[in-house]
Amino acid sequence: MTEHPNSHGRQRTAQVRQSAVPAPEPGRARAVADEPEGTRRAETPALDRLPGHDGPEPALPRPAREPGAAASAPRARAHGEAHPEPGAPRRAVPRPGGPETAADGPDGSERPASGGADGDGGAGKGPAGTTGGERLRFVGAATRRIARGIDLDEIVLGLCRATVPTFADAILVYLRDPLPVGDERPVGPVVLRLRRTDQLPEHVRGPEDPDAPQERAEPLPDLAGAAAERCEVRIGGPLAEVLRGVRPVFGDSSAARAALPELLGDEQDVPDRQRTILAPLRGRRRVIGAAVFIRRADRPAFEGDDLLVAAQLATHTALGVDKAVLYGREVYIADELQRTMLPDSLPQPTGVRLASRYLPAAETARVGGDWYDAIPLPGNRVALVVGDVMGHSMTSAAIMGQLRTTAQTLAGLDLPPAEVLHHLDEQAQRLGSDRMATCLYAVYDPVAHRIVIANAGHPPPILLHRGGRAEVLRVPPGAPIGVGGVDFEAVELDAPAGATLLLYTDGLVESRIRDVWTGIEQLRERLIDTARLTGPNPPPLEPLCDEVLGMLGPGDRDDDIALLAARFEGIAPSDVAYWFLDPRPQTAGQARRLARRALTRWGLEELTDSVELLVSEVVTNAVRYAERPVTLRLLRTDVLRCEVGDDVPQLPRLRQARPSDEGGRGLYLVNKLARRWGATRLSTGKVVWFELALPGHAR
Repeated sequence: MTEHPNSHGRQRTAQVRQSAVPAPEPGRARAVADEPEGTRRAETPALDRLPGHDGPEPALPRPAREPGAAASAPRARAHGEAHPEPGAPRRAVPRPGGPETAADGPDGSERPASGGADGDGGAGKGPAGTTGGERLRFVGAATRRIARGIDLDEIVLGLCRATVPTFADAILVYLRDPLPVGDERPVGPVVLRLRRTDQLPEHVRGPEDPDAPQERAEPLPDLAGAAAERCEVRIGGPLAEVLRGVRPVFGDSSAARAALPELLGDEQDVPDRQRTILAPLRGRRRVIGAAVFIRRADRPAFEGDDLLVAAQLATHTALGVDKAVLYGREVYIADELQRTMLPDSLPQPTGVRLASRYLPAAETARVGGDWYDAIPLPGNRVALVVGDVMGHSMTSAAIMGQLRTTAQTLAGLDLPPAEVLHHLDEQAQRLGSDRMATCLYAVYDPVAHRIVIANAGHPPPILLHRGGRAEVLRVPPGAPIGVGGVDFEAVELDAPAGATLLLYTDGLVESRIRDVWTGIEQLRERLIDTARLTGPNPPPLEPLCDEVLGMLGPGDRDDDIALLAARFEGIAPSDVAYWFLDPRPQTAGQARRLARRALTRWGLEELTDSVELLVSEVVTNAVRYAERPVTLRLLRTDVLRCEVGDDVPQLPRLRQARPSDEGGRGLYLVNKLARRWGATRLSTGKVVWFELALPGHAR
């Protein structure tokens, strides 16, 4: 008798099936035994080796159906798969969380439907099918989805969305708390905290065909409510050993059986028989967490190659977490640099109101070289500064901080604006030959209602008058700071009460679609339109700043923007008393009499005793060493301020006088009785001042 040419092949296939197919699980023996003869399992090449896997690579079985294998459909449905009868039209199998999957390909096997670029396969099978190529495509799509995340939450969410329901029915992601940054060596025990859980909703875990015979499966527990929120890894414990091993392990292995209760809690039950994978998350230098992948009982268990998939997902997630932590640290440094370099809040000296805004060039460049500042000066004057260092990087911000500190120091010396710019130019040259910046420095005097401005290559300020007229102030432009060898010129202008001075950087008026002068004209028109809304009264400062920034269009954010607005209110001449006193022994008594008269005129007789005592002490110290006339000035604003100036540059210091000392107690009395006091060095000497609170009826 002649044997059929395929008889040897069938015998060999039967031997392979007897040796390769594991024993059926309890409760499934009947389904396996009743499998029709026409249903075959063909061997396919193993999945290409993935990085990080050193062990032998098991063969990846692929279910293949021949024509006439209709009897295997009930068994396929029991695994959550949908296989139509031969000859029946294919139908798309809907699955939660991803695009549809075509049930059958040209060869009768399952294949993903088009549009699954993210690698989302069917909910009732392995990742994007069971072949090595499909598994690789799933890993590629999943890692791309994870890599799209920038911050920590996006990366963890990408892992969960890429794996549920394609690779697993549920996932738990634990991360170290706190997460180490860079080369930091954390101190204390390793603590893992549950960062995110994700699982199929209950209403999508059922069969796709309600009439199909299937096995009853225990539903997954509520992972978010049952899993432990915090786990402290014991040194030398089973969880520490699994994390140290780096490679993922099945949940039914001896190591995982001891480690999972420590991680999830003793009351948390997970499916057995290779339906759970515990995957450590290892970053660049250390383990930073763990992920637990879980499949429900009516779904095929994980295979050996799924450990490689879990290893790839865990590796890319851990590296992404490392990247996100480092990015978060950079953002934190940028924010701290911005907070330190720019003023937290502006002072509110008497006679002027201030408002400011700062906008970085982009979210990725949180701080740059633009800065603004307002520095109180003696006599209720205030220095207004705005500057722009070339570029908007960390280096520009560092240079900006040095220039701003230098400007504050020079302002404390009460140098003229042109002299301040000259010293800033020298400082920029010391920082480097390519350290360029523009700066505008102005000093406003509320008593004289005048402002002195010096410019170093900066856009000119705009003055908005009370009536709504806006003018660009004619200030000599000057050369930028850092050029060297140039002189700066200052101009003195009127600063009428109710007017608003607007200082800004070129990022507000210059962009790729408009030049500087076009932007300045648009800004001036914007101020006029805003002032027209409030009529004769000047517009409020804060809304005015918002309106100014509202002129920016979608393509206008090419550079940092710093904005400083100053509303001039001034101090009325009737609230100022000013005298020149010769440095004589009788000057202290004369100062007391003059102060008493001013207080009587202002109706502040209640402060007479305190003011006479403090004025006498401060004037006595001044005339003791002065060679030129001493100045005495009283200002009535929201407080009573007294200023005594002389030509001696040495500042007085508060000290505790000994019982045998004849002097040294004057400043001690000033410190005890005054609300505030201080001393400021001037170019011509110094000013010692103190403030007293006004009585309730005079406020």
